[in-house]
Amino acid sequence: MPRRLVLAVPLAAAILSPLPAAAHAILLASTPAIGGTAQPGPAVLEFRFNSRIDRARSVLRLTRPDGSRTELPIAAGPGPDILRAAADLVPGAYTLRWQVLAVDGHITRGDVPFTVVPK
Repeated sequence: MPRRLVLAVPLAAAILSPLPAAAHAILLASTPAIGGTAQPGPAVLEFRFNSRIDRARSVLRLTRPDGSRTELPIAAGPGPDILRAAADLVPGAYTLRWQVLAVDGHITRGDVPFTVVPK
């Protein structure tokens, strides 16, 4: 009986020990907000995620009202969970598509539609 117990304890510990949680990057907040509005002119676009992201392997693509697409250069952000870019905006409907690599090695992506309203 003790031999079974000696084998069972390490097996139980391995089964019951917690596994590391996956940290897929989820967009928590954006400026402009999803479905929100912005003013025309130079704008800072900012995206905050729930985990640290790899800026070098992340992409921000802006679709303008005329349908043209631009890949925006990602600026240095205030934290490892924030992407920041700048764009000159004119009135109309925009979509910003983000794609990020999270610390867990998974790529996540999404869209932030917003409208630039005339002053």
